[in-house]
Parts: sequence; C-alpha cells; structure tokens
Amino acid sequence: MVLIIHNTLTRNKQPFEPLIKGKVGIYVCGVTVYDHSHLGHAKSAINFDLIVRYLRYKGYDVTHITNFTDVDDKIIARANEMRIEPLELSRTMIEKYHKDMGSLKVKRADVYPKASETIPDMISMVSGLIERGYAYESNGSVYFSVSKAKEYGKLSGQSLDQMVAGARIEPGEDKRDPMDFALWKAAKPGEVFWESPWGKGRPGWHIECSAMCLKHIGKTVDIHGGGTDLVFPHHENEILQSEAYNDAPYVRYWMHNGMLTIDSEKMSKSLKNFFSIEDILKKYAPEVLRFFILNASYRAPLDYDEGSLDETKKALEKLQNSYGSMKNAISLASGTDDAKALTEKAMTDFEARMDDDFSSREAIAVMYDLTREANRLHSDGRLSKQGAENVVAVLDKFNDLFDVLTDRKANVVKDDNISASEQVSVEISGENLDDVSADELADEGRIRFWVLRRETARKTKDFAYADRIRNKLAEFGIGIQDSKEGAVWKRK
Repeated sequence: MVLIIHNTLTRNKQPFEPLIKGKVGIYVCGVTVYDHSHLGHAKSAINFDLIVRYLRYKGYDVTHITNFTDVDDKIIARANEMRIEPLELSRTMIEKYHKDMGSLKVKRADVYPKASETIPDMISMVSGLIERGYAYESNGSVYFSVSKAKEYGKLSGQSLDQMVAGARIEPGEDKRDPMDFALWKAAKPGEVFWESPWGKGRPGWHIECSAMCLKHIGKTVDIHGGGTDLVFPHHENEILQSEAYNDAPYVRYWMHNGMLTIDSEKMSKSLKNFFSIEDILKKYAPEVLRFFILNASYRAPLDYDEGSLDETKKALEKLQNSYGSMKNAISLASGTDDAKALTEKAMTDFEARMDDDFSSREAIAVMYDLTREANRLHSDGRLSKQGAENVVAVLDKFNDLFDVLTDRKANVVKDDNISASEQVSVEISGENLDDVSADELADEGRIRFWVLRRETARKTKDFAYADRIRNKLAEFGIGIQDSKEGAVWKRK
C-alpha cells in the first residue's frame, strides 16, 4: 500500500516519495525552552512520535531531527527575572523536557540540535544570503529582503497585501521594509551575544531551523513538521531563506499538527492557560494522555478538558481489558477457530488507515472492531489458543506504534484454581464488607479472598451481595469482569 500524506504546501494529499528511495529526513520544530512543557507540546511530540514510528514500521531508514530554541527573547526575559544566565535556564528546561517526554513514551529524536551550538552554521548562512543579494546589514543587525524573494505566502496561502497588513517595524529596528525579518540581531546591553562579522549579536528565530536542516539532513528535507501556528511567519520565512541560500527546493512535504486548545483557544505559556505535563501526569497515566491525543486526527485542533480525559481513560480501559483477556486466552481458550481471517483483515484495515495520512483515530477503531469480534469468539467458546495468539500479535503490532497498552495480564480467579480449604474459608467467613480498607487491599491475597467470596455469592444467587462486593472493590480502584474462565480482576 502507498503512504499518502497531506501536504500543507499543496493543500492536498499526495503519495509519499522521499528524495532518496528508502530514506527519510524529517525535521520537526521543537520548543523554546523558557518554561515547563505543557500539553500543547505533548500533542505535537506524540503526533510526530507516531508518524516517525510508522515510517520506520514501513521500512524507511529515518533520520529524525527536533531542535531546541535555547536563545530567544523570552528566554532572556525569564532568565533576567530569575537572575540566572539564559543558557543555564535553557539547560534546566531541556532536561525537564526530556523527562516529561520520556514519561509520555515519546521516543527520542536522532539529534536534538540547539541554537546555541549552531551559531557558526547560522553565521555562514547569513553571510551567504548577503553575498547573494537577499539580505542586508543595518546597524549591526541583518535582515532578509522579502521583496527579493518569489512566491512569498505560498505555504500559508496569504496574499502579499494580507501579510503587509500584519507587518510592522519594532522599536529599535532599522529595516528597509516592514516585511523584512531579522536573520541576525545586534546585541542589546546585558544580553547574551556571539561575535559575528556584523558585531556582537545573536541569531534571529527563523534562521536556526534552516541552518539545522542543512547541517543534519541536507538542502532538501523530505518532511518538515510543526504546529499550525508556525505556518506563518516561521515556516514561510524558512522557505525564503533556505531556497535563496541553497538554490534548491527546501521541503517536499510540509506537515502541521493542530493545536491543543482550552475553550477553543490555543494552549500557550504566553496566554497563561496551560497545564504542565508534570501536573497532568499526577492525575492520569501517560497511556491515557497518548490515547487522548492519538484518538484524533493529528491535523485537527484538540480541545482539552478533564471530562474528555476521564472518558478517554474509560475507553482505553476497555481496550486494555480485551488485551489482557486475549493474553489469558492463549493458555485458557478451548475452541478451534484460529481467527486468522479476522486478524488478517484487521492488519489490512489498520495499515490502510495509517497509510491514509496517519489516520490514527480510524486505526484505533479497527482495533476495537478486532477485539469485539475476538471477545465474541472467546465468549462463545470458539476461539482457539492459536487464535488468541494471533489476536495478541496484532494488538502488539498496534502497541509498538501507539504505545498505549500496558503489558499486564488480568488476574483470573475460578473454582478449579481454589483449594477445598480455601473455598470453605470463603463460604463460612463472617468478615464485614464495610470494614474493607486500602491497606487490606494492598495484599493481592485479600483481593482474591473478596473475589472468591463474590463468586460464592453469585453461585448461591445472592446477587445483591455480589454487587456490593464489586462496588466496594471499585471504590479502591479494583475492577472485576466476569468471563468464561472466571472472575477477572485488575487494578485500574
């Protein structure tokens, strides 16, 4: 099957054809590290984590680059507030970023270039743009002359008039045209700086990504990713400076993830409406956050609220329960159906959804269809041990990409696993259900005791008491699911 990607540049889905057959260079704009990472950063990272994983699943040799902007006005301002060096603040936030993304199971990029470590490459590119007549120096700063470039606005689809309307000259700037943008900024008193042919200064925002792409991938990048908020001006300006310098197409496929929003407004540090990843992980498992983000199109905005995460948690638990049930069925199933037709169809459908612009939501739906049919076969007594293995193999392939299922089996309690004395102790016990505590249920033996007691109540048709036991255990995060093999319990 052919992989199809929605290209922001053409505004259409196109068959994916990398510059070099079998190899993919992908560059994703990273974060400006002046504060803790928030859920908006998590969305972009998780979206592109899945994209890179699937490209590798398809057999591509992928070079994945994600940058850190560690020199920036916001970093300087925050460092001044904290009375520390800007690069010290950046180092701290980069370490925290890696910790947060590791918690979310985001695989590391091959290279994480930093702006501060790419200064010579940026200076070389800026010098080259001046030599080619695309840039000019003014009072220690260097600007790109937009009027010299062709097709400005081709990525965002904005007309020149629209862009001019939003352009302005900031105080202290000395550029020829409001549309021109800084490639190199003259240092202000007290700011971090580097020596350059134009005096002490630091790079502009846009030039760093162009220089990093050239250094780590080459003149033409197969896939360039980032949030939709970066289309203009950042990515438009990258195109201008890179194509002017390299005299070659800059990017073959532009991919942009939708923003994470709160009440339809972008989650942003500057808007002070963000939730840090660290805080959210105190309430929800990382798998829940991954599932929340991946159970939607990467290109669509995603509105955040705790109610949505609660619903996501329940939905994921259903898939997780089916995964655990199928793992148990490998040793417990007794039917003859190997589920081969079911699992082959599931893999074909799954790959078709992923090949269609990484349609993760639709791919997840295929897994729900698979588990629903597999559970039906199992409950009817038709699923064989081999059939259970085949279902688990598909779910494992899915999980290699999505990383939302935990490798745990359910705890099955059934009568033929119980000794006669244990059964009697359950039947004659007079222990009070109301006295059950979290400390008691920290012991799996005590959970087993109450699950067995519930089984006894069900056998004697005391369903009200059986329900009381189920509800009491649920209060302490222990779920019970009845299956053909017996009662299945697990901690939520």
